[in-house]
Amino acid sequence: MRQRRLLTLGTGLCTAAALGLVAPHSALASPDRCSYTSSTYRPTLTHGDTGTAVKQAQCLSNMWGGQPPKLVLDGAFGSAMLKKLKWIQGCHGLPQNGVIGGRTWQVLYHPALDCYDPYPA
Repeated sequence: MRQRRLLTLGTGLCTAAALGLVAPHSALASPDRCSYTSSTYRPTLTHGDTGTAVKQAQCLSNMWGGQPPKLVLDGAFGSAMLKKLKWIQGCHGLPQNGVIGGRTWQVLYHPALDCYDPYPA
């Protein structure tokens, strides 16, 4: 009886995945959707910066699902972006300094599957 329930559950999950009802987080975070700059162009960015690299970082951070709010893709590194960026850094065990450097760019392009830190109110 238990095996039958597991088989039914497994079949249901496979069907949902095949229909696109379930997508892995990495599929949602495809950097192909963000093409404001080359994926190899990764300058250090801080609060107050502007430009296409900021817009790229905003777009990549918007690939996160769930609670975090979506950022306006305006190319301005404002306070909303700073708050979200620090949260993303914390999810990956990085220093929450709000600076987009090499390691932070890496996690923007390759995010963790889940974050168990609640988004700050």
